[in-house]
Amino acid sequence: MGNKLAGVKVALIGGDERQVVLANSLIKFGAQVKVIGFEERPELTGCQFCTQLSETIENVHAIILPMAGTDLEGNVITTMSSLKLTITEEFFQSIPGHVPIFLGVAKPFLKEWARFYNKKVIEIANLDEIAILNSIPTAEGALQMAMAELPITIHGSKSVVIGFGRCGKTLARKLDALGADTVVFARKPEARARILEMGLKAAEFKQMPQILPKADLIFNTVPVQVLDKNILSLLNKDTLIIDIATAPGGTDFKAAEKLGIKAILAPSLPGKFAPKTAGLILAQTLPDLILKEISLSLENEVGGKGL
Repeated sequence: MGNKLAGVKVALIGGDERQVVLANSLIKFGAQVKVIGFEERPELTGCQFCTQLSETIENVHAIILPMAGTDLEGNVITTMSSLKLTITEEFFQSIPGHVPIFLGVAKPFLKEWARFYNKKVIEIANLDEIAILNSIPTAEGALQMAMAELPITIHGSKSVVIGFGRCGKTLARKLDALGADTVVFARKPEARARILEMGLKAAEFKQMPQILPKADLIFNTVPVQVLDKNILSLLNKDTLIIDIATAPGGTDFKAAEKLGIKAILAPSLPGKFAPKTAGLILAQTLPDLILKEISLSLENEVGGKGL
């Protein structure tokens, strides 16, 4: 892979199988990798295993948190160890301002701390070079879940995709390829025009009461509550909802349960269904992002010294 990261020290704090693939790739790029929240295994040979967060971030050039980031209490979302890792305000404050912190999605409190303490938090789930590629394992994972849950085939089903962002586009395309009768909801007229150009059915959100009662399968990608109790009350009881929007999703899950409608919140699908592919996506994009941020930090340091 070359030594593009030679001399660069990176800290990986928790995560899932994606981070194992990423750590292995970073080492092959020449980086020195410190990890916490992982059990020792052959793929992580060459990593420095740490037991304290403070030890993990000492003298590193970059910090990488999981794609899912943390929960609302600051606990790092990790499946690789029983060790509890919590990003406290005190710990966050101790991170040097020039060290970039990469993660998929940051909770509001982390963004607020970043502004207040002048830290560099970079949400990579919003970057097209990662998000577009990540939409592939996300869509395949969502379809795999649907196939396991439905008593009917995707082919010939009345399927709905809510939202026409990166994941919505990929899902709609794959549903069409599988032979589903697919309707896609989009807010913007230009998005609906593109949906029609793809040979699919386009709909406005105000048409939900007319369209959703006929659906066998609904995929939601919108991270605001579009499937509220009023809309859910119109659905057929056999309708399956798979919500892949950022937690807490866009579905009133309590209302769905009371109505007897199966609604599944399905975050982090790439890490569950295709961790190797998802890890390689991170591995092919993060090294250049790290180098870019390190270069900016060094330029700022030099500029600040008036050299």
